[in-house]
Amino acid sequence: MQTKKHLVAVLAVAVTLLLASVPMLAQAAQQQSVPGASAQPNSVTDQDIQMLREDIRSQRKQITAANLTLTPDQATKFWPIYDQYAAELAKIGDTRWALIKDYAASYNTMTDAQANDFIKRSAEVEQQISALRMKYVPMFEKVVPAKTAAAWYQIDRRLGLLIELQLASTIPMVDASK
Repeated sequence: MQTKKHLVAVLAVAVTLLLASVPMLAQAAQQQSVPGASAQPNSVTDQDIQMLREDIRSQRKQITAANLTLTPDQATKFWPIYDQYAAELAKIGDTRWALIKDYAASYNTMTDAQANDFIKRSAEVEQQISALRMKYVPMFEKVVPAKTAAAWYQIDRRLGLLIELQLASTIPMVDASK
């Protein structure tokens, strides 16, 4: 049990460090919208974010593996399904990342229509992630016991919540005074 707590703590720290770059994206977007402003030397590139997202996916899989008890036979059946799930989740992550970029780019000039669009798009991303997990539960239950599939669901959801918490604490709230 101590190992599980340690792994979750490690993920929380790693996600915090990885997602700390999101404010730099907002700063870079703000500077780009100002004529004559040059990009900051610490601005984040799409390549940087892609590498960070790959690190998060790798850590997510490692933590899942460390917290699931699988027999060798179960593991050979489980991990290919997990990798398929992770690939689909990454596509939803692409949508989330595009949303974050749009939000950062329009942060200082956001209209009411854009704010409403961000609400809808954000809710859609959340729904897609939940639906994806539910899609994979029966697939996992075909290769591992239901309790193991439930454990995967809990682990994945908790990791997702940690990532959401870090994003929420990093991305500034909409400035309703503008």
